[in-house]
Amino acid sequence: MERPELPLPQLHAFVVLAEELHFGHAAARLGIAQPPLSQQIRRLEDKVGHALFTRTPGCVTLTPSGRELLPAARRALTGLADGLAAARAVGSGRAGRLRIGFAASLALTVLPGLLRTFRHRFPGVHLDIHEMTTAPQIAALHDKTIDIGLLREPPTDTTELGFRTILSEPFVAVLPSTRPLAAQRIVQVAQLADSPFVLLPRTVGPPLHDQIIGLCTAAGFTPHVVQHAVEWQTVCALVGTGLGVSLAPASIRRIRLRGVAFRRIEPGAARTRVAVAWRENDHNPLVAHLLATIGQNLPDSTQPAPIAARPTSRDQGPTEVSARARTRSPGRRTAAGPSE
Repeated sequence: MERPELPLPQLHAFVVLAEELHFGHAAARLGIAQPPLSQQIRRLEDKVGHALFTRTPGCVTLTPSGRELLPAARRALTGLADGLAAARAVGSGRAGRLRIGFAASLALTVLPGLLRTFRHRFPGVHLDIHEMTTAPQIAALHDKTIDIGLLREPPTDTTELGFRTILSEPFVAVLPSTRPLAAQRIVQVAQLADSPFVLLPRTVGPPLHDQIIGLCTAAGFTPHVVQHAVEWQTVCALVGTGLGVSLAPASIRRIRLRGVAFRRIEPGAARTRVAVAWRENDHNPLVAHLLATIGQNLPDSTQPAPIAARPTSRDQGPTEVSARARTRSPGRRTAAGPSE
């Protein structure tokens, strides 16, 4: 049996009359005359098939059918009001869900300040954060499984996506602090020619990997890679054991490990870019809000700290790893993956 549809204006009139139990007061509250109110109630009673009110001179009371309908009518009206409010909040960008992919190394630089600023400005927005390398972020943007990407060395041959550079940083040498080179203020890349290297595999980030190899090639040698690691933290830890040396974006020096030194390199003109990526045809207002947040208030953590001239207590002290977990907030999902 098909259920009759109950128009919301009739339900609204019914709830107001049930609360006032007076046609004149209910009509005044609704801003209509009494005859249209009576008509609304009669139409609703016709749909229900039973009287909802008992009408006697000077007295209006709910019938058993009316008392049964009242809670459901209130829930329907409240649900509609809540739905309208939620729709308006999402449409204006004050609420909703924003899915962000990020390169792991950015948990040490761009990400913490950006998330703090954005959450302060838009506390009603749920941020769904995923750790991803560049290629998966590009694929996820095309597949619409993330809305924003924070990545290193964005590709140049991608259509339908917009990119904006938000950070450009030099490279540093990552050295065992016991090596004589660690006592130098600046390390010539050519001085690393005879050292074994610990590097990210090329599959993790081809442009960044090729930049590092290019630095070595320009210095006259091909690095002898003895170990690959997909996390910069692991790269640094392996360097700290004396396994080899590495070249890395300058922000990696925020990973503080015993036995690891970070030194400026020469030539020092090469830089690696961090960019924000988005779908150009995405009309989600939250995307525009995040782009505006990045443009107006880049976090202070994007400014690299000075590099020590020689081994210090920082190079030889206890482990103080800046864990990515510190950037996570309750209720956010961070999918584990390799770093860039």
